[in-house]
Amino acid sequence: MKPWTLANTLLDRAASFLADPFLLGIRLYWGWQFFQTGKGKLSDISAPTAFFTELGIPFPQLNAYMAGGTECFGGLLLLLGLVSRVTCVPLICVMLVAYGTAHLDVVKTIWSDSDSFVTAPPFLFLLAVLTVFIFGPGKFSVDALLRRRGKS
Repeated sequence: MKPWTLANTLLDRAASFLADPFLLGIRLYWGWQFFQTGKGKLSDISAPTAFFTELGIPFPQLNAYMAGGTECFGGLLLLLGLVSRVTCVPLICVMLVAYGTAHLDVVKTIWSDSDSFVTAPPFLFLLAVLTVFIFGPGKFSVDALLRRRGKS
């Protein structure tokens, strides 16, 4: 076996071994962040309602409850790794709406000022849920536990 082939094989195995702990870390950290953010909105609904009104979002109070509820309860589900990919879809939508409303200026300048786009508050939230949506929750999740039990 050629040395670079052996090195590639070893790196592939190491990276594969790290995938599940990495996904667990993303889910735990960002699930908690979503939960905290949503809980904050729901505990003082007047603040996000006023902000949504300022942005011109229709039905601002209803949308504040929907965003807060999605973040709060979606964050808990993400943290547990329960119905993970389904949970990611509304969380992705909330982050895209955040970009399209509160951070529209950085979206408009994404190609000329990409630093502003990636440093906007929704970016890391969006990146985290896209990662879980694409790669799944990993084997340290309730989803994986239920899948293993279903095969027994």
